[in-house]
Amino acid sequence: MFDLTGRVALVTGASRGLGRADALALARAGCDVVVADLLVESDPNLEEVAAASDSVMARVMVTDRVVFTERTAKQIREMGRRAEAVQLDVTDFQVVREAVDRIVENFGHLDILVNNAGAHDHVAQIMDQSPDLWERDLRVNLTGAYNCSQAVWPHMRAQSFGRLIFMSSITGVAGGFGQASSSTTSAGILGLMRSLALEGARHGITSNAVVAGIIATESFRTTPPEMVDRMVLRTAMRAPGQPEDVAAAVCYLASTEAAYVTGVQLPVAGGIDLFTF
Repeated sequence: MFDLTGRVALVTGASRGLGRADALALARAGCDVVVADLLVESDPNLEEVAAASDSVMARVMVTDRVVFTERTAKQIREMGRRAEAVQLDVTDFQVVREAVDRIVENFGHLDILVNNAGAHDHVAQIMDQSPDLWERDLRVNLTGAYNCSQAVWPHMRAQSFGRLIFMSSITGVAGGFGQASSSTTSAGILGLMRSLALEGARHGITSNAVVAGIIATESFRTTPPEMVDRMVLRTAMRAPGQPEDVAAAVCYLASTEAAYVTGVQLPVAGGIDLFTF
């Protein structure tokens, strides 16, 4: 649908779920893609890295062998695109900056950043929220997006072109019961996105966010059935979305067709953000 031939994209948190779908969709549209994630299959310390992340989903991914960072890069190369799998801790700015500099050196330029890396497994009412997981979510979800955006900014400004795409959630707009840290960081991402839209507008850099509703990713399929039923009934379309629905929106925001679109939060939510009864 959108021709992204010649563009280079960096997708964070791309080992599975929305990030993996985004990376594959961008490649199908013509992009060369850097597939970045904290978890990489060939890492001999994979289990220790997952444990240190304090993420339940990361540990499940390693246990169930559903880490697809290198395999996603291989799939992209089989499409005839250039691709590289990169282990990346988005919470460490120095690591991020060095990784971005290497990407620009290896690929020649970097045009698209999809800030997808995030932790969303901290579910508890406020009295039971963990201070440690609150801080983790701030570091990963919000500071991680800031770190990556700041690292790519000088490269995009120098070439007078850039696409910053942030992955947010409906909880950042409507709140989420028992999801204080996830809701707060999702809302913060929208503020960061708008600020960068203002700063980038005169330099050919657009900044937008996809606001996802309930999407049938691996983590969604681990949700208790009674919660799934409640969320589906709250959605106007009465069904969860697919990762490809989100990926299509990402490709649009990365495209030339979206050149005059900036500062937008685009819901891909099946109407969960509407008054539904």
